[in-house]
Amino acid sequence: MKASNILFSAALASALLTGCTSYEIDMPANPEPPAVGREVSTDVIYQANPAFFGTQDCLKGLNAQLERIAGMDCDILWVMPIYVRGEKDAIGSPYCIKDFKGVNPKYGTEADVKALVDNAHSKGMKVMFDWIANHTAWDHPWVTQYPDRYAHDADGNISSANGWSDVAQLDFSNQATREAMIDAMQYWVRDFGIDGYRCDYADGVPGDFWSSAIAALRAINPSLIMLAETSDTDYYSYGFNMIYDWNSAPTISAAFNGADPSEIVKEAKEALAKVPAGNDDSILRYAFNHDVAAENNVSNYFGSIDAIPAAYVCASMLNGTPMIYSGMDATGISGKLSFFNYTTLDFSAALSDTYKAINKAFEASAEVRRGVLTDYSTSAAVCFTRSIPGKTLLVVVNVSGKAQSVRTPISLAQSTMTDLLSGKNVSVGYSIELDPYDYTILMN
Repeated sequence: MKASNILFSAALASALLTGCTSYEIDMPANPEPPAVGREVSTDVIYQANPAFFGTQDCLKGLNAQLERIAGMDCDILWVMPIYVRGEKDAIGSPYCIKDFKGVNPKYGTEADVKALVDNAHSKGMKVMFDWIANHTAWDHPWVTQYPDRYAHDADGNISSANGWSDVAQLDFSNQATREAMIDAMQYWVRDFGIDGYRCDYADGVPGDFWSSAIAALRAINPSLIMLAETSDTDYYSYGFNMIYDWNSAPTISAAFNGADPSEIVKEAKEALAKVPAGNDDSILRYAFNHDVAAENNVSNYFGSIDAIPAAYVCASMLNGTPMIYSGMDATGISGKLSFFNYTTLDFSAALSDTYKAINKAFEASAEVRRGVLTDYSTSAAVCFTRSIPGKTLLVVVNVSGKAQSVRTPISLAQSTMTDLLSGKNVSVGYSIELDPYDYTILMN
């Protein structure tokens, strides 16, 4: 009030001095009520396993799909490890690396990598590579050339990593190990223009290494994206932008298989509350990632294969940075979806349109998703609102294989809202009718 009086007096004095006969002052319009809560993400990640895009020339296969992937409103392309896979004592894992600077010949060439990155950039997408700092394959040249870069057991033998027999544990107390690893990470940022890394098993590597590595990488690209495969919030202090919400997928799965749907809202709220101020909403949430899809039957992890888009709504619309895993957008997937094998998937234009609509709703609701979260879930449906002054977002998801009638929150009953999936205005009654595994996303 005092500041306003001062400004008014100054304006009045100026008007009198210039001989104006009117005391009308051009005051700014009242600002919009501020959004409550912290900033939220509008980015969507697409996790691509190149081995799902062909049995040879996989990077070209992935590149050919970029138009569709970008068209789903995905902002970041996370490419799983492209590097030369180890063969000695190996089990086929792409996380068993023989050469950090080499390209898996079944995936393609360095030229194919550059073409993929350039094409993604041309479509407005950033590219994030998978990085495996904790260990190498047993036939990595360092094993024989620089054995001191590895941890050793009591008998003087190089140790396996974390109980994984196919990989050898690196020793980060050795400065040479650190320098060689940072050099390899810099290579892809500097020479290929990638925009960041998702760091596998980040907990296995000392935090001060990550601080040094990220500082060196951001000297090349200051806006580098760094995702740590960990739920430990300490990793923000090492320079990571984002960590994992490990519990998002299993909690969503449980609700689609008979558990209390309100647990989805509760879990998301608790996970987001752990993110410290200044790292607003930088937490990865998903229905499937490569581990979940490889360890569970994708056909019934959410009760039915038809429920996967609805599960993605639960992962995305409760905030965090959502991720689509390659396979969620394909038809005919079943059983455990191993990421070790070369399996060309049948990607679906119809499913892509489904995820595009959800991602558009995610983006359009960003301001309101900062608002107060209220849970109205029932025994068979997730139902919640986000509210800021003058605006409310309503999300309802049927987690069952039966049609459901869900009571509309009384403040929204008999109102007109925008269906963010279709863009149309709809009249909201006292209840919302949903087919099996159906969902609706409304905002006024």
